[in-house]
Amino acid sequence: MDDIAKAAGYSKATLYVYFENKEEIVSILALESMKKLYDSIESALAQQESTKARYESICRGLVHYQEEFPFYFKMVLDKINVDFEKGDCLPEEKETWRVGEEINEMIRDFLISGMEKGDLRRDLEILPTIFNFWGMLSGIIRLADKKEEYIKNTVGLSRPQFMEYGFHMLYCSIADDRSNQKTGRNVDE
Repeated sequence: MDDIAKAAGYSKATLYVYFENKEEIVSILALESMKKLYDSIESALAQQESTKARYESICRGLVHYQEEFPFYFKMVLDKINVDFEKGDCLPEEKETWRVGEEINEMIRDFLISGMEKGDLRRDLEILPTIFNFWGMLSGIIRLADKKEEYIKNTVGLSRPQFMEYGFHMLYCSIADDRSNQKTGRNVDE
């Protein structure tokens, strides 16, 4: 609570006027972070038509989200309560889960649309792909952020170049080879 009060610019006593405890504050921040992520993904998907462009827009949106809200980016990756049966959860925790499920639904629709267009592999199992998608994208972004100098010195790539390479590799893993042949592009490009 001391750290939260200091970061907010209030005394600890003032925080307790508005919040019962640290868990309530964290749950409100987690909900805010999930809402910001929802807005970022929704905006990214609405800006483009093609599957590849929509994917690239999601990647750029996540990078922007991490750069603008690093605390929220980290928080979204942390554990989210999903055991609502015990009855001791805060309303914000349930709402955070609901917003997260809406984000997953947007990604589900993106994947299905890409599969129907023939741009993405038809053998993708949707739910595992969504979770792997999040893990891999967030991992690329976090690694590029935390190991920027190491990557630059060892691999010879800047942070943006490293992320672009990783994002491309991930897209190639879900892209349908035939869609790349239609455009005359090779998956290895």
